[in-house]
Amino acid sequence: MSVLLGTVLFIAWAAVVAISDCRARRIPNSIVIAGLAAAFGCALFAGNPFHTTFIQSATGAVVGLLVLLPFFAFGLMGAADVKVFAVLGAWCGMHALLGLWMAASLAAGVHALWLLIVTRTRLMSLGRAGAGARVGATFELAGRAATPYGACLTVAATLWLVLQTAGGRM
Repeated sequence: MSVLLGTVLFIAWAAVVAISDCRARRIPNSIVIAGLAAAFGCALFAGNPFHTTFIQSATGAVVGLLVLLPFFAFGLMGAADVKVFAVLGAWCGMHALLGLWMAASLAAGVHALWLLIVTRTRLMSLGRAGAGARVGATFELAGRAATPYGACLTVAATLWLVLQTAGGRM
């Protein structure tokens, strides 16, 4: 398998995740599973655009899942976002996860702040629900959580791949 094919597979998967998350604020498990299978396949057959081995891919997937799982458990993040991060761990390897998380979080924060300013959306009251109660998204726009974090994650990873390619590492 060629790295070019792996690059096309990754970019296609990332685009599908971003589009699904932006349009429906939902990332179906079939998309997650397809991305995981493609990441493992590319790593196994030396076609991974991030040059991860199968062991690095498997380790990245497990670490990606375990690192964000507490955020889901406390209602701070959606399950799909956690699963997408695990798949990104499979594609990019464990070493890339902290940087991807920071870039995606920065992008999500800027996006949320921009939406708050442009739409003059008010933050929901978090103090009224009591300790430990889930109150939903911090703010919503048209009945939806306003920042698609899965899209932020995949865009950050795609930009990293483009920067790697432009830097001549591929």
